[in-house]
Amino acid sequence: MAYIKTEEGVPGIRSLALFRPETGKHLYDLVQVLLRGESPLSEGERELIAAYVSHLNNCMFCRNSHAAAARCLYGEEESIVDDVLKDMQHSGVSDKMKALLNISARVQILGKEVSSTDIAAAKTLGAGDREIHDTVLIAATFCMFNRYVDGLATLTPTNPAAYEEMGKRMTTLGYVLPQQVK
Repeated sequence: MAYIKTEEGVPGIRSLALFRPETGKHLYDLVQVLLRGESPLSEGERELIAAYVSHLNNCMFCRNSHAAAARCLYGEEESIVDDVLKDMQHSGVSDKMKALLNISARVQILGKEVSSTDIAAAKTLGAGDREIHDTVLIAATFCMFNRYVDGLATLTPTNPAAYEEMGKRMTTLGYVLPQQVK
């Protein structure tokens, strides 16, 4: 049960956006730009970064919902998402993506943990400034979202089917305030 009175049965950040739509709108706009806007990273890669950081933060709602969205976006290669969450270094993502996920893991600990060596490794593997920028911003944003969702003890479904539906909704409709979805 959430620490504050939220709409019953509405999970995670969706309940908080309904509680305070004036702030929820800006959070949803931000995540729409980060995960669906123009970027050299694919939408699947950006969802994977969000899921990975949420996994490292042990935020099950964000981990499961963004992993579900990443699976939808990876299509036939959906197993890569679970492989990354199980053991990123031995997963089938590209070496460049491993370097970017490593940067996101450093951000998850503390921004100052990102080193020039981490950046150089990513650049050596083909990551450009925009990919590095977007990785750091997605990781930092999801640290905030994870703390927001868990800090208020929002509803976290346990049924995998609920997350599958969330993943489908997020990949087809994008990130829109809950009352805008019919």
